[in-house]
Amino acid sequence: MKTLRTIHAEDLEDIAIGGAILGTGGGGDPYVGKLMAQEAIRKHGPVKLIDVEELPDDALVVPVCMMGAPTVMTEKLPQGDELMNAFRQLEKVLGRKIDAVLCGEAGGINSTTPFVVAAACGLPLVDGDGMGRAYPELQMETFTLHGVSATPMVLCDDKGNSLVLETVSNGWTERLARAATVEMGGSALLAFYPMSGEVAKKAVVRGTLSLCVNLGRTLRETRTAHADPVAAITKLLGASVIFSGRVTDVDRRTIGGFARGSARFDGLDEWKGHSFKLDFQNEFLMAERDGRIICTTPDLITLLEAETGAPVTADSLRYGLRLVALAFPCNPQWQTPAGIALVGPRYFGYDTDYRPYAFT
Repeated sequence: MKTLRTIHAEDLEDIAIGGAILGTGGGGDPYVGKLMAQEAIRKHGPVKLIDVEELPDDALVVPVCMMGAPTVMTEKLPQGDELMNAFRQLEKVLGRKIDAVLCGEAGGINSTTPFVVAAACGLPLVDGDGMGRAYPELQMETFTLHGVSATPMVLCDDKGNSLVLETVSNGWTERLARAATVEMGGSALLAFYPMSGEVAKKAVVRGTLSLCVNLGRTLRETRTAHADPVAAITKLLGASVIFSGRVTDVDRRTIGGFARGSARFDGLDEWKGHSFKLDFQNEFLMAERDGRIICTTPDLITLLEAETGAPVTADSLRYGLRLVALAFPCNPQWQTPAGIALVGPRYFGYDTDYRPYAFT
């Protein structure tokens, strides 16, 4: 297979930052995933990143990720072998070797966890994922839109427990896996959505890991040049600045395996006199400005520190932070009727229809 790029331990710095930007506030602490991936690459060697088109149609491709509330992931670190346990056990269930690894979501910790398995197994990692961002529930994958079953799936925890799920739908996979994850201490690592190379070519959101690399590198180089990091990231993403201000209130709770809540902001500079509110369920889902809804899922909303451009997750929001909110367009697969039904605002209980943000 032709290699797009070879990922070394030092590259994970950029990937983790880029993943946090695409994570739209969720996906877990990128620092945790970065350390896990760097250790695996130093021990086993670099990872080859490939285009999905390089996969033979009969190849077996499996995504891996961490599941749980980001607030828990930050405090309850993995032991290190849970992902490999899940991956190897899924191979046994499937009765054949897996040929390539894939990201479940391009966000935070889950942009980097697949590098752990790819390095340890010497397997290629597909440059893509199943979301193009992060979402809070397991069925919220472009794979679901293409009829891929999330099961058989294996979950493992830090205590050595493992669980194999076979479910009647991906919605049931989420319900049962979420309950198990809560019992496992609020976070678990898993291997799921086994698919063929042929299906992956249709279902994968392409190029997300390369985008993570470019986002992290752009942020790093812009800071070195003492230029405007927020402007550089905004340009690279084709995003719009939808607010700039200071956090005045955060209401955040860990409920049912999710970090749920909202944050409020008062405007600064050109936004002085205006207000802003973000609702989140792990990820930022809806933005209101001056009491009017301006952007909703599946379009992406992310927060950057105003001075440094560093991404800020929902679990790290705190009073007084000066932040810039960006909105940028989702992958077109999410704008289909099936995509809106799966991840649109009404699914999350908001009484509003999805209207694509008018990006300028």
